[in-house]
Amino acid sequence: MTGTVVKSTGSWYLVRSHANGLLYKCRLRGKFKNKGLKVSNPIAVGDEVTLENEGGEQQAVITDITPRRNYIIRKSTHKAHHAHIVASNLDQAFLVVTLVSPRTSFGFIDRFLVTAEAYQIPATLIFNKIDLYDKESLGYLKQVMQMYQGIGYPCYPCSAHTGQGISEVQALLKEKITLFSGHSGVGKSTLVNVLVPDLEIKTSEISAFSDKGVHTTTFAEMFKVEEDTYLIDTPGIKELGVVEMKREEIAHYFPEMRERLNQCKFNNCLHLNEPGCAVQADVKKGKIALPRYESYLSLLQDEDTHR
Repeated sequence: MTGTVVKSTGSWYLVRSHANGLLYKCRLRGKFKNKGLKVSNPIAVGDEVTLENEGGEQQAVITDITPRRNYIIRKSTHKAHHAHIVASNLDQAFLVVTLVSPRTSFGFIDRFLVTAEAYQIPATLIFNKIDLYDKESLGYLKQVMQMYQGIGYPCYPCSAHTGQGISEVQALLKEKITLFSGHSGVGKSTLVNVLVPDLEIKTSEISAFSDKGVHTTTFAEMFKVEEDTYLIDTPGIKELGVVEMKREEIAHYFPEMRERLNQCKFNNCLHLNEPGCAVQADVKKGKIALPRYESYLSLLQDEDTHR
């Protein structure tokens, strides 16, 4: 029997069977090795797995995992030098951000986008809480959206509170597996509830099965929105460390830098203070946004401290 992991609590997993759509409470058989990856969770939400029935009704053992086509990964909060796979086998990733109450930093946004680029997952920015923006904030929002749209990232302003922009975001979900992520406090859970009106029913189905009475996002969970449409809700992320990336590769995951790689004088240019650097020249001319360049420098610094 095969199925998709819809929830993981670290010690056991909830798997929806491909054959009958039922949920199975599963444990792992033996140790699962992630080739060359030091991860705190061997199985992640979104993984396609093979199951064998075990004793009780709707209880099974995971015996094998299908190779992942992609995944979003971050540094583990519990184990040093380990990573945590947030979710796998995604069609797209949405980062919910706010520019007011609380303000999402460019550094956080760019780390998420770099991680998505590294695993070739199309990323979209959802600007929530626009009902709280005054005239000045709306002008700033327009500038920020232009900065990201200019390098190829779709941006959608919306408000879970008033419903503005919700239908546009809903349309993006159709026939896709979408990861929803964001800082704590950006209204992600409220937004997810508005986007998927029956979510209470869906969460109670999973909660009843996993002996959890309330839907608090402490672990990623996958919900079926409609046929062939799935949404993966994730816990609010406090910080996002980039994993599995060499210093000299980081610029490749900034689209605006990637397209200038062959224009630098040196082919191993790190765009710091090398002569004949096309990236630095375009930052000075305002063709590459300064906040993006600062995020790049911050990521380089991160890699320096972890070497």
